[in-house]
Amino acid sequence: MTANRPCRGLEAILGQVPVIPVLEIANEADAIPLASALAEGGLHVIEVTLRTEMALAAIERISSVSGCVVGAGSILNPAHAEAAKSAGAVFGVSPGSSIPIIEACSSLELPLLPGAATASEIMHLQNQGFTFLKFFPAEAVGGHRALKALSGPLPNVRFCPTGGINPENVESYLALNNVVCVGGSWIAPPEAVSECRWNDIRRLAAQAHSLGKISD
Repeated sequence: MTANRPCRGLEAILGQVPVIPVLEIANEADAIPLASALAEGGLHVIEVTLRTEMALAAIERISSVSGCVVGAGSILNPAHAEAAKSAGAVFGVSPGSSIPIIEACSSLELPLLPGAATASEIMHLQNQGFTFLKFFPAEAVGGHRALKALSGPLPNVRFCPTGGINPENVESYLALNNVVCVGGSWIAPPEAVSECRWNDIRRLAAQAHSLGKISD
């Protein structure tokens, strides 16, 4: 298993922004204006979840937007990884992990951010060579307090917590030394997307970008 090299590279990619917009795109036509608004607000690293029929087409479109870095979320099997790579995804994100997904992403040279929610899951992934993980579902499994507690026994693992993160609690995550960035969907509210309110999304992205990292 050669997860270490992609893992370090992915941390550098996602660490360019404090917040990764996590998107569900139902309308392919929204992909470019949505990605452009997010990038203009300072959030140019984007995750498109594979939860809609238009997700792969949206990834393909966003991959053509200058300056944007797009990844595929909700990767559940090797076929998802292959389709995401073919569509232009630069990285993959999974809510959990499995050996088939890890092996597929390694073979495809698609950097993977696997999910973990417990110390045992984190240790298993660390043994596979991963030192940068998705902490999911963050709020449901203890939030920033759980991540702070995990930093003691697992000091060499860093995280992108996702799940239940919002403007009210985001800074408590970004203040942690073991957090590189967070994933969040509040930057692109579904109603704002459906109504093509790109200026509103640009403003929300700029607000999220201004958070930066509280500490390193």
